[in-house]
Amino acid sequence: MGEISITKLLVIGALIVLLFGTKKLRTLGGDLGSAIKGFKKAMNDDETSAKSANTADTAGDRITHKD
Repeated sequence: MGEISITKLLVIGALIVLLFGTKKLRTLGGDLGSAIKGFKKAMNDDETSAKSANTADTAGDRITHKD
């Protein structure tokens, strides 16, 4: 079977471009990029909400302990 060389990868890339076309591949790349950005934004929002919830719980515990 052998190793995957750079020439084999170039041939596979050329075949993909011929099959799908550059416009469809460009659209696919843009969609993938926006999906990754959305995922990162959701992860950051979850971390922020978890930190604020943790801070609110800690403040509530302090008030409870003082009573």
